[in-house]
Amino acid sequence: MSALIQTIVIAALPVIFAITLHEAAHGYTARHFGDPTAWQAGRISLNPLRHIDLFGTILLPLLLFIVHSPFLFGWAKPVPVNFARLRHPKRDMLWVAAAGPAVNLLMAVGWAGVLKLDTLIPLNAYSHPLAAMSEVGISINLALMVLNLLPLPPLDGGRIAVSLLPHALAWKFAKLERWGFFILLVLLYFRILDYVLWPFVALFRNLIFILFQLN
Repeated sequence: MSALIQTIVIAALPVIFAITLHEAAHGYTARHFGDPTAWQAGRISLNPLRHIDLFGTILLPLLLFIVHSPFLFGWAKPVPVNFARLRHPKRDMLWVAAAGPAVNLLMAVGWAGVLKLDTLIPLNAYSHPLAAMSEVGISINLALMVLNLLPLPPLDGGRIAVSLLPHALAWKFAKLERWGFFILLVLLYFRILDYVLWPFVALFRNLIFILFQLN
C-alpha cells in the first residue's frame, strides 16, 4: 500500500499540471485573439485548482495509472471560449485549439530537462523519485498532446481541422462534435487509440530523448 501511495504522490504533480495548464493555455490564447470569456469567468490562471475536474483530472488518470494502462490521459474543466468573439473566428480558432497541445509539448520538453539534470547531479535520496516524476511528466504530456491532436471534434485536432477546411466542409465536419465523445469512448474501449496514437507518442519521446541525450 505504501508503494502505491508513493507512486500516486510522484505522479500527481506532472499529471495535474499537464491537464490543467493545457486548458489554461486555451484561455490565454483566446484572450490574445479577442475573446475575454475565460478571463471574465476567472479561468485564465496558472493555478491548477481553478481547472481541476474531480473525475477527469484526478480519478480517471489515477485509475489508468494503477491498472498500468498503456495510454494515460484525462481532462480538466473546459475553459469557456466563445469563438464568435475572436477577431477572425475561423482563422483564430486554429491558434486557440493548438495552444493546449503546444503547452503539453513544452512541458514534456521541460520534464526531459529535469530528467537530464537528475542524471548530472550526484546520486542522492531524491534522484529516483525525481527521475520517476520526470518520466511521468514526459509520458502524460505527450499522450495528451497526441490525443488532443486527433482530428475529431471537440478535441483540439477537430477544431484545427474545422479552421483549415473550406467553409462548406468545415460546417459539416463540425456537426460531428455532438458524437465526438462517444466515438472517442468506442475507440478507447476497443483499444484502437493504443494502436493509432501510441506510435506517435513513442516517436516524440524518442526525439526528445535524442535531443537531451537520454538513454
